[in-house]
Amino acid sequence: MARKDIRPCVVAVIGGSGLYKMEGLTEKEELSVDTPFGPPSDAILTGTLSGVRCAFLPRHGRDHTLLPSEINARANIWALKSLGAQKIISFGAVGSLQEAMAPGHFTIPDQIVDKTVLRRTTFFGNGIVAHVPFAEPFCAHMRAVLQTSAKGLNIRVHEKGTLVCMEGPLYSTRAESHTHRKLGYDIIGMTTIPEAKLAREAELCYAMTAMVTDYDCWKEGEEVSTEKVISVMHANSANAQRLLAAAIAQIAKLPACACNDALKNAIMTRPEAMPRETAEKLRLLIDKHVKIA
Repeated sequence: MARKDIRPCVVAVIGGSGLYKMEGLTEKEELSVDTPFGPPSDAILTGTLSGVRCAFLPRHGRDHTLLPSEINARANIWALKSLGAQKIISFGAVGSLQEAMAPGHFTIPDQIVDKTVLRRTTFFGNGIVAHVPFAEPFCAHMRAVLQTSAKGLNIRVHEKGTLVCMEGPLYSTRAESHTHRKLGYDIIGMTTIPEAKLAREAELCYAMTAMVTDYDCWKEGEEVSTEKVISVMHANSANAQRLLAAAIAQIAKLPACACNDALKNAIMTRPEAMPRETAEKLRLLIDKHVKIA
């Protein structure tokens, strides 16, 4: 169930590679949150930024100890929702598959292609079935605020793009990189899935700021390396902090949208057929739509 012992954090921020802390927070408190799906990536830092009570979680852990496939995304999303989150701003380092999206640029993707193979991508199962629409994987209202805020800060931002999410942790082969370009994908990363899918099932608005660090390996002489990625990440991280401070108050004020009612008519299992244990486990998600005795 939602935590009632803390001030609700309406907006949550998930930091990716290079973004392990949230600057400018006041009234800070660090929380260890238990979930039915195990522990999240790290303790969650709550505080106030630009007048907004918010929560921050480093996706890979504050010391970057988790591979993309090791991240417990179900626990992460569940923990943030339990703290009162209604909207999630996600940041992630990505490779570019297009010349125009250069290292140091930001992209606010509007579509995603899932090419992961090892991850749990749903909260449901074990006797309760739900099929949630996912045609538009990112919240359009949040995306608009992030785009406008980035432009206002003179951050080079691309207003849309298709992100392909790979398993990792190795970077692409050259053949994969060229194939993804031919398919029309714009950027490539390793962590937005299952995060975006789980946020939708949890009825949270979710948008991603993709921070370009490299050209993957399709561009001759510009092949990705960890050294190159790290050097660009520092500048990206500084711009991410600026963007957060500028956008978070507007995002907090956004009205409810279709994201916040994603489970309506999506749960296929009749309440009387739901296993009691599973229903209790999912109460935080389904209680709005299914009354559990």
